[in-house]
Amino acid sequence: MPVEFDFKPAEFLPFKDKKVIKRVRNIKKKDICKHTNKNFKIRVIEDQTAFVFAWALHIVKGIKNSLEQGKRHVIILPAPNPQYALVAEIINQLNISCTHVHTFNMDEYADEEGNTAPKEWKGGFQYWMWHDFFNRIKSELRMPEKQIHFPSTKNVRYYSKMIEDLAGADVCYGGIGWSGHIAFFEPHIGADYIDDIDGYLELGSRIVDLHPITLCQNSLFADAGCSGDIAACPPKAATIGPRDLKNSKLVSFWNGFSYGDVSWQRFISRLAAHGPVTPLVPASILQILNSELTLSGSVAEDCKIETGERKTPIQFPEE
Repeated sequence: MPVEFDFKPAEFLPFKDKKVIKRVRNIKKKDICKHTNKNFKIRVIEDQTAFVFAWALHIVKGIKNSLEQGKRHVIILPAPNPQYALVAEIINQLNISCTHVHTFNMDEYADEEGNTAPKEWKGGFQYWMWHDFFNRIKSELRMPEKQIHFPSTKNVRYYSKMIEDLAGADVCYGGIGWSGHIAFFEPHIGADYIDDIDGYLELGSRIVDLHPITLCQNSLFADAGCSGDIAACPPKAATIGPRDLKNSKLVSFWNGFSYGDVSWQRFISRLAAHGPVTPLVPASILQILNSELTLSGSVAEDCKIETGERKTPIQFPEE
């Protein structure tokens, strides 16, 4: 009979309710799309290539539909990744004008004094958004540079208002961070709003301290050499806030980070989508907004805690 070992979650973890954690951990893949709020839609796309293609088409479809309707299109975009090149290629191949598009990036790194990274820094989000996306769109199709926005030390106090002045975002894209954050709006920021979710939803853009879990997450990416070099990650960031998601006509989050059988998004996606709505898990506000959450097949897989004998024992060379 297996031996049980009971313990409390580590003190630095934002959310520590063991009953809730156990419940959401045990949500099976076949049940993950079920939710009581009909305005919060969850779906799973099994194939990783299809997942990436669907994300790109979602962005392009919004740009194309608004162009045909003669409307301005305002989108909030998450951190850069190489798949933005696919969005640019579709735009170029279909010859879709983006001159009506206004983009607002969710966040940007900042140093210990709150000074945001310059556009030329290769570890920053601006550099890679231009490298992977904006500069890949044909110049005659590209949105004017004055319509491409990033939060910075200079504008962060009124960055949310800049979006509101355009009647809010038509779509706010994003994903759920390992800490449960939205953009870089971390769990500790809402500590004074645990019992005031309405007040929490009014919090806008600002400079923030990054949570230790976020530093660990980002140290796995190419910007930090994919080497777990936590010291390579800046300590602060400029970010949008819950208010910007609340004011968006649609919030569309896509969770597809996986490495073979490993995915750090597997549990936090369940906690955000099926746990309580709380500032301790910022992405949980998706449950009360007009939102959708698309998961890759790997992220939707069951959270299995397997201990004991390993499937593949370590093989030592013979002497």
